[in-house]
Amino acid sequence: MTSSAIQSTGFTLRKILSYFPQDVSLAFAYGSGVFRQSGTKQSQIGNNMLDFVFAVDDPITWHTMNMTRNRNHYSFLKYFGSKQISVLQNNYGAGIYYNTLVPCDGKMIKYGVVSTDNLIKDLLHWKTLYVAGRLHKPVKILTQNENGKLHTALISNLKSAVTAAFLMLPESFSEEELYIQIAGLSYSGDFRMILGEDRSKVLNIVKANMSHFQKLYSNMLEECPQVVYKHQQGRLEIDKSPEGQFTQLMALPRTLQQKITALVDPPGKNRDVEEILLQVAQDPDCGIVVELGISGIVKSSSLSQSAKGILTAGVKKTVSYSMRKMFKMWKGWRRKDS
Repeated sequence: MTSSAIQSTGFTLRKILSYFPQDVSLAFAYGSGVFRQSGTKQSQIGNNMLDFVFAVDDPITWHTMNMTRNRNHYSFLKYFGSKQISVLQNNYGAGIYYNTLVPCDGKMIKYGVVSTDNLIKDLLHWKTLYVAGRLHKPVKILTQNENGKLHTALISNLKSAVTAAFLMLPESFSEEELYIQIAGLSYSGDFRMILGEDRSKVLNIVKANMSHFQKLYSNMLEECPQVVYKHQQGRLEIDKSPEGQFTQLMALPRTLQQKITALVDPPGKNRDVEEILLQVAQDPDCGIVVELGISGIVKSSSLSQSAKGILTAGVKKTVSYSMRKMFKMWKGWRRKDS
């Protein structure tokens, strides 16, 4: 994507943002409507749906204001009021409420609303890895307030992604292989990758956006004491000793550590987390155990969020959205076969 195209997209995205209540702690756009993927022509990007996430401090007030402005964005749930919508948003699925297939300023958009507190928890602990996983990949930040906790959590999330990827990679690997591993974290265990998504999606995201991934992670890799980052050659080497892997396991988000513990520790033993992670660090299949732990988090949140999506979108939009996803998957298969 050329710099002029990026600037043009940025203007379009900020204009769309102006149609919504401005009381947001973080707003970002992501996906194929913002960042080109391999196999997609530049001219096709403008036809893709634009995806947004808005983090808000007070979901009830935000939804009240948004329903005053954009009542037609909501499904039948609008009749239950903003309080019930916020309860559904916060307590079910992945803690995010999506309105999808919304016409806005000549574009088709989808936007999710998440509470700032829930977002920070997901970034720090990977409770659902839903929004946190999207932020492992390049996004277009449209606005961000001066919330120090949120800023720290965003950086922590990127560091956790690098650490998890290190545990699943061999001792030496390319920069592209690292970013493919990172980009794939939030798709691991997601049932939509079997039905409804182009299975080449992760590779397509990385190949077309290497410079954006480098902007996110290069400084972090330069400063990481556990990696030798040969920037010019695009190669990395990491410490795969039991001691090195134990340090990485201890730095993982809490929910992932708990998932790993549940996989390894037989019922009734009740050993502490540190003891179990020390055992995993010495296991040749350490990376597989980490991947299974991540899959467990993603599988649970993707299933529950998709079920919630039927309510938040309504049946008609759900069918239409699913058909779009199936068409994209079919196009991916055709590209692969040709």
